[in-house]
Amino acid sequence: MAPTDTRDVVDLLIDQHHHIRQLFAAVDEAGDDTVRQAAFEELRRFLAVHETAEELVTHPIARMTDGGNDVVDARLEEETESKKLLAELDRMSVTDPDFAGKLATFKAAVFTHAEAEEREEFPLLRAGTDPKRLERMAAAVRAAEAIAPTHPHPAVGSSLTTNLMAGPLASLLDRTRDAVKAALAKG
Repeated sequence: MAPTDTRDVVDLLIDQHHHIRQLFAAVDEAGDDTVRQAAFEELRRFLAVHETAEELVTHPIARMTDGGNDVVDARLEEETESKKLLAELDRMSVTDPDFAGKLATFKAAVFTHAEAEEREEFPLLRAGTDPKRLERMAAAVRAAEAIAPTHPHPAVGSSLTTNLMAGPLASLLDRTRDAVKAALAKG
């Protein structure tokens, strides 16, 4: 995971965006298919967890700021489209002929989304939220990430209510699937 000693939620998420760029680079630069598949699975897991935490913690607070609803609605729309692309990629192998093209499209969407958050949503959070609350929000993001689903679930949606209702079951299923896959890979 990305560094966790960050002072507040905005710093934490910016650090995570940097880490996401590094994970994409690892997938792009992987020397063989096994390494590339493992790098993609790490990227997929990190993104699924990261987006869930944002949806549960930062978006609801950003909505409370002046102009926040429009900004968050745009980010949620981007996240929903990205989840759909990530779900498609998650069902593919890195050796699939369509994987590289879909990954490039997904990468561009993720980078555009992160830049929009940093340019539009994060300044709203900084301007409209008490610094101590921003620090508590960083702890809340870390807590949400500890229990978030590890695979994309675009059918669940991106609202706070659906994440709170479906998220724990999805997380349990994802983490079980991940553990079984890891155990089988060792054998």
